Order: sequence, then C-alpha cells, then structure tokens
Amino acid sequence: MRPRLLFGLLFAVVLAARLCHVDILWVEECYPAAAAIQMLHGKIPYRDFWFDKPPLAPLIYLLWAAETGWKLRLAGALFVTLACWLLWRFAREKWGQREAAWAAALAAFFLTFGVPSAVMALAPDLLMVAPHAAAVYLAWRGKPFAAGLAAGLATLIHTKGLFVLAAALAWQYRSVGSLAAGFALPNLVVLGWLAALGAFPAYVEQVWSWGWLYSRDTFLASPLLEGLRRTANWAGFHAAAVIGAIWYWRRERGADANRLGIWAAISLAAVAAGWRFFPRYYFHLLPAVLLAGARGLVLLGRWAAPAALLLAVPLARFGPRYLELAGDHVAGRAHRWADLALYEGSRQAALFLRQQARPGDSLLVWGYRPDVFVETRMAAGAPFLDSQPLTGVIADRHLVDARSSAPELARANRRRLEETSPAFIVDGLGPYNPRLAIAAYPDLAPWLSNYAELARLPTAVVYRRNR
Repeated sequence: MRPRLLFGLLFAVVLAARLCHVDILWVEECYPAAAAIQMLHGKIPYRDFWFDKPPLAPLIYLLWAAETGWKLRLAGALFVTLACWLLWRFAREKWGQREAAWAAALAAFFLTFGVPSAVMALAPDLLMVAPHAAAVYLAWRGKPFAAGLAAGLATLIHTKGLFVLAAALAWQYRSVGSLAAGFALPNLVVLGWLAALGAFPAYVEQVWSWGWLYSRDTFLASPLLEGLRRTANWAGFHAAAVIGAIWYWRRERGADANRLGIWAAISLAAVAAGWRFFPRYYFHLLPAVLLAGARGLVLLGRWAAPAALLLAVPLARFGPRYLELAGDHVAGRAHRWADLALYEGSRQAALFLRQQARPGDSLLVWGYRPDVFVETRMAAGAPFLDSQPLTGVIADRHLVDARSSAPELARANRRRLEETSPAFIVDGLGPYNPRLAIAAYPDLAPWLSNYAELARLPTAVVYRRNR
C-alpha cells in the first residue's frame, strides 16, 4: 500500500474514533489542559501554581489554546499519526515496506483500541511516545546529537524520558558526549526560562521531589505480583505484536537485535518505575514491542495472518464502546457509561459555577478534579490546581484512603492557602472521602469560615466567599 493511502486511512480511522469522545474529557488530559489555561491567565507554572509534571505538556496544549471538543480530538489524532509515521520510517529503513506497514498499523490500532482513559487522553505518557520513537530511531541512524535532543524533549514531557535517554545510549554509547549535549540543549533552554521567571526552585520541588515521593509510595500491597499480573494482561491484549516480537528475537541474531532487546528491557523498567502499572504506563513499552513485532510478523510468513487474528481480542473488548458513543451522538442522547460518572459530576459543578460566577472570579478545586478548571476556564484563586499538595494524599488513593504521604509539606501548603481568597471553592473530594473534605481540616476552619456553602451537588460541594 502506498504511504499516502496508508496514512490517510490510519488518520481517518484514528480521528473517527477520537471524535466519538468529542464531548468527553479524561482527567489525565485535563491536568495539562488546566495548567495551560492558567498560563493563558498570565500565570507561570511552578511559581504561580503547583504542577507536578514537566512543562512541555501544557505548552503543547497552548497550540490550540487548551480548547476541548473537536480541536482536542484532532490534536490527538494528529499526534497518533505522527507516532505511526515515526515507527513506519524506522521499520522501513531498518527492514522494508512490509515491516513499516505493520508497525504503523499496529501503532494506530493499539493507540485506539485500549483502555479509553489512556488511549484517548493526550497526557504526558501518550505524548512521550513520539519523541521516544524518534530518539531511538535517530540513535540507530547514528545521529547521537539529534537522538539526545529527542530524548531531552521526552524528559520535558515526562520525567521517564530519562529511560528514553538510556535506550538511545544502547546504540550511541561511543558518542555519549554528543548524546548528552543534545539531551542538555532543550532542558537548559526550558530550565533557563523557568529560572529567569523565578520558577526553577519550585520546579525542582514539584516535579522531582514530589515525583520521587510519588514513585516510592505505591498504593499496591504486592506491587511485584500485581505488576506481573498486569503485564501478563497487557501482553494478552497485545498478543499479535508480542508474538511477533518473540518470533523476531527467536529468529534474528546480531547486535541490532540485542539492542532492541535492551530497549524493550529498559522500557519495561520504565513501566515498573513507581510500582503502579497503570495502563498508560505501558505506552513506554509499546514502541519497542511494535517495532520488533512488525518484523516478527513478516518473518512468520503465512502464520502472520493467524497471529493478526488476535487483534480481535482488543477490538471486541474496546470497539463496541465507540459504536455506542457514536450512536449516542446520532440519537442526541446522553452517554450511559459508569466510567464517566466522575466527569459528569465535574461538568455539573462547572455548569453551576458558570451560572453563579462573575467576570474575574477565581476558583479553588479541592480533590483531583482538573476537569472543573477546563470546563469553566476560570483562573485559579490559589497556587494549587488540586488538593494533593494540601493533604499529602496522592490521587491514586485519596477517594478511599486518608493516609498522608507528606504531612509536613501539606501543612505548609495549607498555610499558603490561608493567604489566598478564591471566589469559589469546589470540594470534589469530600463527597467520596469525608475524612479528606476541606471542612475536615481544623487548621483551615478559620479561613473556611469566610465562605458559605452554596450548593451540594451529587459529586461536589460548592462554596462561595462571603462578599
């Protein structure tokens, strides 16, 4: 198939799938979008508001003014197509056209038919796929500086970009100086920008110190066993590519095959880092497995077709939801999907706020509900987009647990909160976990006495400052 036709078809399918989610937001994409909205209000990340991810993701969202709807879904489709093209080019130059077509098609498929909150959300884990693939491709091409540059961009999207640098090093260990120089360049530019704005110390605290705390405090009781179980499940859903990859490493020998194996091992270590094994974490493993899998499927010859039939498993699991959402759009009815309950609650709270707020009013969202900021586009009235740094309870558990991972930091941040006066507060955590409700903190009681409860919605309590 001609490349233009191939990518035209892939883009059309990917876009159509994403447009089924045109009126849905996923929390992981709302976090960088909320940060971008604050930047549009003139705020500087880290200095003016807490943001625990590197800065490139919200900067990317500024390209479409952090708007939602079709613009967000189009951006996602373009990004996935870019990732497909990078893997296609890598496979074509390394092996040939058939491997390239397999690599691109598998990438489009698995970045569409997966856990919706992962594959739909244009969040850091997904955004890193393209620079990850580019970094290793450029390292294989013998371009260490460019490979380092791509790895540097990956690290400005997600701290796990350091694993991308390690993977590129497998090909360019003799040119470590050039690789390091390329890696340093984008980081020095961005960190210099943050330093000039007085945001660098806060960046280190929020992205690296908080990130380290997050990674060493997993909510899983037996992370190793759970990791093995989830990785086995992932391999089962990606069996067509995994079988191809296994066959590739069984048949091919040589330095390049060994390096691809090292790349996959490094990527699996990146998945395990933090001991959480969320579905989106496996995007780090995907490029290596898809590339090896594409070659393996070609090597399988006539047995490639039976292996490809295994794509029916994720298609059957996740495909019907797209048809259901499309049917809802055609019929003009609301979506009936339990996974959207929290988002629907945020949307109700945002609608209520838009009816009550005056121009210039600001907002504090208590809980991890950045979609309220995205739906209202209101300015943050405090230097926090969510309550994790105010409670010390990480969002992966705060709906059911009240154990603080950083109680001293949380107390210090609550003292900072007392110096602010947002017009509205949306407590989106208290209705789920009363122990973590904003009204449950005695040290905040004098400050909260300046607010009156305005409404109790199904998933949120709304407060307004006494005027």
